Amino acid sequence: MSVLRSFLFSALGLMAAAAPVAAQDLMDPHPLAGVVDELRIGIHAHNVDSTMLPFSVQNWDLSHIEDVSFDVLFTSPDLDAFRWVGAPRPEVGATLNLGEGDSIAHLGLTWQLPLFETPFYLEGTFGAAINDGYLTGAPEGRKNFGCRVNFYERFGVGANVSENMTATLTYEHTSNNGWCDANDGLSNFGLRVGWKF
Repeated sequence: MSVLRSFLFSALGLMAAAAPVAAQDLMDPHPLAGVVDELRIGIHAHNVDSTMLPFSVQNWDLSHIEDVSFDVLFTSPDLDAFRWVGAPRPEVGATLNLGEGDSIAHLGLTWQLPLFETPFYLEGTFGAAINDGYLTGAPEGRKNFGCRVNFYERFGVGANVSENMTATLTYEHTSNNGWCDANDGLSNFGLRVGWKF
């Protein structure tokens, strides 16, 4: 088992243990309040496509629902630079494949756009991801990532289910834009459920 996969298993175990405690009463003052804005867990279909943009839905392979994810979204810093670019939330997270596929850990910035006076929103994330896959010479069913660290993008449509809970359908993608010898893209699709502080 790779170091990345061991790290991801450990992180997911800690967060799974902490999630019920965090969800008990999010209205009370919490030690993470003011720093952490939202915790998310998710389940995803692995490797539905290889493209960055989620337009070829008719070609997606949704038969491998074998990924779990965990994300920590931090409060947007009270800085002019962040306000100037739309007050994105810094984020760190991981998508762990529970089968024989590739796993990633990522960090980035997440923008959220409310849809008028509804509970719905659009979301976009841009950053970088490290993978535990092959750079080249991958066996069948695995990816040739080319670079150990690649770009990370995520697009989502979500809803504020309650004052403290969100649900977001997401399409995440990592690839290197042709900067390395190989550039197999990995895209996962699924549902992330969040708890806001």
